[in-house]
Amino acid sequence: MTAISGDAPSPAGTAETARHVEARLRGEIEGDVLFDEYTRHLFSRDASMYAIEPLGVVFPRHAGDVQAAVTAAAEAGIPVVPRGAGTSLAGQTVGPGLVLDLSRHMNRIVEIDPEGRTALVEAGVVQDQLNRAAAAHGLMFGPDTSTSNRATIGGMIGNNSAGSGSIRYGMTIDHVRELDVVLSDSATARLGPVDEAERGRRAGLPTLEGRLYRELPRIVEESAEATAEGMPQFWRRACGYRLDRLAATGAEFDLAKFVVGSEGTLVLATRALVDLVPKPSRTVIAVGHFTSVAGAIAATDDALACDPSAVEMMDRTILDLSRKKIEYASLGSILEGDPEALLFVSFTGDDEHELAGRLQQLTALWQRHGHGYHTLQAVTPAQQGSLLKVRKSSLGLLMAASEGTRRPLAFIEDTAVDPVHLGDYTRRFKQVLDRHGLNAGFYGHCSVGCLHIRPFVDTADPVQVATMRSVAEEIKDLVREYGGVNSSEHGDGLARSEFNREIFGDDLYEAMRRVKGLFDPDNRLNPGKIVDAPSMTDNLRDPALPPAGPLRTRLDFEVVGGMRGAADRCMNIGLCRKAGAGTMCPSYMATLKEEDSTRGRANALVKALSEPDPHRALGDGRLHEVLDLCLMCKACKSECPLGVDMATLKAESLSHHHDEHGIPRRSRVFASIRRLNRIGSATAPLSNLPGRVPFLRALMDRYLGITPARPLPAFVRGNLVRWFRRRGRAAASPATATGPAAPGSQGTVTYLADSFTTYTEPGIGRAAVELLELAGWHVTLESRGCCGRSAFSKGLLDEAKDQARKLTKLLAQNSPAGSPVVGCEPSCLMTLRDEHRAMLPQDPAVADVSARVRQAEELLAEAVDDGRLRLSPDAWPAGRRILYHGHCHQKAEVGTAATVALLKRIPGAEVVELDAGCCGMAGSFGFESEHYETSMTVGSDRLFPAVRAEDDTTVIAASGVSCRQQIFHGTERNAWHPVELVRAALLTGSPDTGGTGDETPATATEGEAPR
Repeated sequence: MTAISGDAPSPAGTAETARHVEARLRGEIEGDVLFDEYTRHLFSRDASMYAIEPLGVVFPRHAGDVQAAVTAAAEAGIPVVPRGAGTSLAGQTVGPGLVLDLSRHMNRIVEIDPEGRTALVEAGVVQDQLNRAAAAHGLMFGPDTSTSNRATIGGMIGNNSAGSGSIRYGMTIDHVRELDVVLSDSATARLGPVDEAERGRRAGLPTLEGRLYRELPRIVEESAEATAEGMPQFWRRACGYRLDRLAATGAEFDLAKFVVGSEGTLVLATRALVDLVPKPSRTVIAVGHFTSVAGAIAATDDALACDPSAVEMMDRTILDLSRKKIEYASLGSILEGDPEALLFVSFTGDDEHELAGRLQQLTALWQRHGHGYHTLQAVTPAQQGSLLKVRKSSLGLLMAASEGTRRPLAFIEDTAVDPVHLGDYTRRFKQVLDRHGLNAGFYGHCSVGCLHIRPFVDTADPVQVATMRSVAEEIKDLVREYGGVNSSEHGDGLARSEFNREIFGDDLYEAMRRVKGLFDPDNRLNPGKIVDAPSMTDNLRDPALPPAGPLRTRLDFEVVGGMRGAADRCMNIGLCRKAGAGTMCPSYMATLKEEDSTRGRANALVKALSEPDPHRALGDGRLHEVLDLCLMCKACKSECPLGVDMATLKAESLSHHHDEHGIPRRSRVFASIRRLNRIGSATAPLSNLPGRVPFLRALMDRYLGITPARPLPAFVRGNLVRWFRRRGRAAASPATATGPAAPGSQGTVTYLADSFTTYTEPGIGRAAVELLELAGWHVTLESRGCCGRSAFSKGLLDEAKDQARKLTKLLAQNSPAGSPVVGCEPSCLMTLRDEHRAMLPQDPAVADVSARVRQAEELLAEAVDDGRLRLSPDAWPAGRRILYHGHCHQKAEVGTAATVALLKRIPGAEVVELDAGCCGMAGSFGFESEHYETSMTVGSDRLFPAVRAEDDTTVIAASGVSCRQQIFHGTERNAWHPVELVRAALLTGSPDTGGTGDETPATATEGEAPR
């Protein structure tokens, strides 16, 4: 069990209460207990506009831990708030007292029954996790939320989530069979459908469970008329308590379904038996292009006539935001014209011809009725990839348009009306917004009449807060006028519970209060949600933050409102908690700890930067712990829709930590890596001996914290700089002297001799230089300076600035204006276009050089296409399967498209780009003793298994030096840099008669380390 104590009192109780509860829980539960200030702050927020700091946080390992926590909370007189991924949009998972995070440990899939089409899962199982396991049996969980890669089944049950496919699969309530729960008196119970005889038997129990079976039928009977009159009639409901389900004629008495959507206010679910549905083998999508949102909505009727599985709408606001992000930019290339709105109509099934027929039917209907100006048909997974990625990220993309505390807020985003009224309803909805001067993005589920409309509001401005409340009241009345619901899948929470008395009427609302009192007599389970709620404008997140204190930063954050503004861009949507896809966030994938996610770190920084002395707060030891496992992979910069750049934030934080505590010896060593590598190369092979002597490795571990478990790179005496000087600037090697392009015909290109491959893998630079010369470029080598990447990553920002200034001055002065600057190590090359601008925003040399940075692969692909480079079908890489792993910084800054395109130009090559996330090495991170295990855990997530699954003839390629080191260490497979493969493809024959795909590069020299 892990426990961290906190000294400061919490708003939810006195310091004495906190100490007592913490000490008790540490002695009674097997899970983790965290009561420190930083953890409390992290769990004071979810994806809503609210913040309430809890007393402490518990991470149960099993239902017994949940029982112990409920008992301790009850005896201390404090509430309990259950939590999954913390992606609630209405504030359901924030509250005072004790937060129970069920996602970290209670995430086992206990059993899947393919014949019965059910799954028994713990509450913390993630939806995609369940779907991956169920897919092996041709099954899936029906509700499909846009947050499926991090939303837990327990959270979906608490919320009664639905998603895009609800027109076919309904809501979570329709798929829950049984629930294992902890009641408010700490007793456990198994809820599910029972007949009258069994209900009567249970009603005789002298327990709280017995009272539920005795008294709840009476509440249902006495409120039957109020339920019939007050419950909204539209079927897609995630509001109030479901008395209508128990009142249904002939229905079994089913408490499992009754508590679905109760937001943790009645019971705490620990395990669920849920139904699974057959997984369709095929999906096809029609994407209608429209000149207005109204036009897209008007086309919904035709779409519904074709029996779709989903009809989703996205307006221009979302589309424009997607075009600004590398992660989603591919969508723009497949759209026709410049639509104001898109309508995504999905058809699923197993019959390819039937699905194609429905696509054609819809296209014909739209043409006949004049709906839209173009229909894109996406039939294959490759065609659908960018469409689905953007559709699922609509919320995050909209959030990215935030400016300071002016954010698109969730308070009227969950209404739903019968689709037949959607057009007129949306028109009047927009009139309300226009009257109050509010802008909003429109997206959502047209198939079920639900549009997620989020107006931009600054809750730090009391006038705008008052406007927000007025709009919420008007929309509440408008949706009731159309017979719709105020909460259709996001729940009531703190945003809408206040209005439930008006929505349901006094009699039904009082019946719901009786339900709450029956299940939770002492009002301990997530109080203030659904009934007896505070005002929707209480507990707002942004007004609660004090003004940011003065802080002088070494990096430029002014574009986002200072360093705190950069961290506070995070709106907690939790995409950094995903697993099994993408890169962000590798440390969270390894530990499943909130504090190891981008969201957790951003919130921790917000707390530190809100202290009276933020400079000193950035030196706090607990904050340093939270930031410690950040690999600085920069994936959050591109994958986080809000672009929270944790690598830059960590570098700045480290610099302040050094100001307070001094610079560690190891940080100075790694920051000097270019000098050390240069010396190592000059003294090779003697310099390689220390890495092979156990005693010396033990000393390095003791005095520098460099793990002996990982091999050190081998220095090469014949480094790139020596080779380049020896051969002469313009000469090509005899093997390549017959290139079709005239020497220098393309102009001059400057090759950046990076701090790593120059001295340990010089064959890569040689291959790049030779290829560029063959392609008609005059190549100059810049080897006189370091980009500062290593110093930057260790927080030595003053040193990094000096290095950046010197290198960019050299590059600007010694290369022709406008000429490209290229390199083969992404971490160094991308530093020129990103970190240099953050460190030296006003330096004209930095602006000049950063604008000229290109990947060597771009120039080489152009040369192949122009015929200036000719690749041989007889060369050994030709016809091979090439498994490619991209570098994290490359993916974050420019993407991997140019590299993949170059590899595909090798004749007959089958190029497969891995979605394996971060390799886990992250420069020095994987060499550091305390980080070695985490590094290997990250690599073992997807990268190592993917490489090991390939046969010996597959060629492994990776752009980054760290990636190649990690792949060899974790799999004993050599990895090539892509330019080495292209250089080899110029040659005929194979350098190795075995032809296994692990050949030594043709440009390698003796003594070079295997990769």
